[in-house]
Amino acid sequence: MSDVVVLGSMNMDLVVRVGHIPRPGETVLGRDFVTVPGGKGANQAAAAARLGVRVEMLGRVGADAFGEAMLANLYAQGVGTAHVRRDHANPSGIALITVDERGENAIVVAPGANGRVSVEDVEGAEDVIKQAQFLLMQFEVPLPTVRAAIGLASRWGVRVILNPAPAQAVRPDFFQGVYCLVANETEAEILTGLAVRSLEAAARAGQALRQMGVPVAIVTLGAEGALLSTEEGDLHVPARKVEVVDTTAAGDAFIGGLVAALLKGMPWPEAVRYATCAGTLATTVLGAQTSLPDAARVEAFFREGRP
Repeated sequence: MSDVVVLGSMNMDLVVRVGHIPRPGETVLGRDFVTVPGGKGANQAAAAARLGVRVEMLGRVGADAFGEAMLANLYAQGVGTAHVRRDHANPSGIALITVDERGENAIVVAPGANGRVSVEDVEGAEDVIKQAQFLLMQFEVPLPTVRAAIGLASRWGVRVILNPAPAQAVRPDFFQGVYCLVANETEAEILTGLAVRSLEAAARAGQALRQMGVPVAIVTLGAEGALLSTEEGDLHVPARKVEVVDTTAAGDAFIGGLVAALLKGMPWPEAVRYATCAGTLATTVLGAQTSLPDAARVEAFFREGRP
């Protein structure tokens, strides 16, 4: 039995280091090039598994070399892949990523088989979902599929953590049945219409997200940490300063850390601090899943940062 089921995307990331991210019409010479398994769903699954969580992945890959490589990589990290379908009609998803000298990135995603993850796929995995404690999801698979999975999880009392990325405007009632919503500044702004330019604005956005029927909202703030919003109030959890290499998958590492902390029984403030440690450490290494820290690193970083 898995503690966590992740419904989401799997992409092969094609990553190039550049001096600066090119403007429209500009060609720049890149430096390092790496091919790294990614996709927000797979990243979050791998992030949680590296922290000792039992994880099952649900989604689709193409019947191609990228698909086989991604499945092998997840299996090697302890993620169950029995409910990942091989799609013979569509290629595996890919992401073209440029990373500049500050560690900031620009990403173009071709979803491929991710765009075919269906309600039937979710229904076929009901037995594994209903036995989990958490269902993690994002917006890189079709929204009707995400909504169906929220409904199924709710029927079985499975807590849903939703990362609405890439952000899309949806009806507020879309989030009914979601236990925790984790959005970055841009995603929070798209969902609420409130620009997030300060901690006060992040708190207002978190409150607006909770008014959509979500008990817990977290607005991640990059180098500034995260803003936790619950019925008990708002709390800013700062991030520690590190030398940033690449921010790719930092948000996914945060979510993996969050669910790992909640499974340990940590209260929300401590769980968000643990998640922030995981996300921060992910920025110190190039790539998506290659950057995800293991439990020993996160635990040490977490203990070290106590007041």
